[in-house]
Amino acid sequence: MPSTLGPLLLPHAERPIARMQASADVYFMSLVSLKFSSRTIKRERRAKRISADDPQDRAGRRPPGKADRRSDGGHRMARLQSLALIAGASAALAACATREIPYDELTARYGLPTSHTFEPEPGLIVHYTDEGARERRTIILVHGFAASVHAWRPWVERLEKDYRLIALDLPGHGLTQAPADYQASMDRNAALVGKLAEHAGAQRFVLAGNSMGGGVSLAFAMKHPERLEALVLVDAAGWPGETGEKRGGPPGFVGLLNNGVGRFFLKLFDVRMFAVDGLKSAYLDEALVTDAVIARYADLAMAVGHRDILLTQRSQPDTPWTPADFANIHVPVLVMSGEQDNLIPVEDARAIAAAIPGAKLVTYPEGGHLPMEQLPDATVRDLRAFLDRLRGAEKQD
Repeated sequence: MPSTLGPLLLPHAERPIARMQASADVYFMSLVSLKFSSRTIKRERRAKRISADDPQDRAGRRPPGKADRRSDGGHRMARLQSLALIAGASAALAACATREIPYDELTARYGLPTSHTFEPEPGLIVHYTDEGARERRTIILVHGFAASVHAWRPWVERLEKDYRLIALDLPGHGLTQAPADYQASMDRNAALVGKLAEHAGAQRFVLAGNSMGGGVSLAFAMKHPERLEALVLVDAAGWPGETGEKRGGPPGFVGLLNNGVGRFFLKLFDVRMFAVDGLKSAYLDEALVTDAVIARYADLAMAVGHRDILLTQRSQPDTPWTPADFANIHVPVLVMSGEQDNLIPVEDARAIAAAIPGAKLVTYPEGGHLPMEQLPDATVRDLRAFLDRLRGAEKQD
């Protein structure tokens, strides 16, 4: 896909979406019209058969004339018009539809010099990056919904001299290839983090996650606290109760995922139509939503099988956690949150930090949903301070 998207980059993709919705409306109305016409014709034919079998009615009947023929002809015409509308709407929908993108093309565009893969189970080829000071403390980074390892590049660039940094693409994301019937879930993703750590030889590590990746990190911490040196939650999902996503979140990609019809069309169409608005809301700083960023998000979402997994994962039930589950996390925890987050409100971060014993909370007044990308210097400064205190505590022990 070219980096210059031209006419697709209209404000919030309103016109492409409007055209798609108009086509969909015509399509479904045509189906209703066709069904109605078919039922009407069937009812009249059935009535004629009954009338023909009734001796009294047959005796008083007149031969079919022009009016009857006009009636039949009118219904046939209505049916033909409905079929024509369906054909036209189908053509319009097809014009908007897009193909899936093969992984070799995506790897050529978005693979990194530090990219690696491993196969923890048959058919699941996990893409991850591994870089930095291998002899130092290991930090494993887990991205959010519809994102990829690229979400962590600002942190990696600022930390690689002092830490070993491993970032992975979860199934249905980035360059990770999964079987067509793969069922993603929070617990399964958490188990995958453990398998990656074992594959990379990281016995204990710092685990950091953003958004959905924060929920994955929480799930891992609740099951395997002995493997963690610390936990870092960046605008993390997982707090029980209403979140910004459940209240609707921003329009665009996330809004469509929350809508049944929208979910259907996301399997058919180029997600560039929906990505612009959601990305601007998530990044908060619109200057960060460049053509290249939009293209990357859209391209990777259209990898073979990705949209099926994304939609399957989106339909998973909420985590069954209670505040008591957070109180049972006994590892050092840093909670970060942008106060302007339109997806997961800062109140969730405050609640998580209050529930986890000893957790450190840092909020960013001008931060959105992705502060590690929007405010990399500030977030890395606070992360370093947290890890330095952790190192100091270890030396005292």
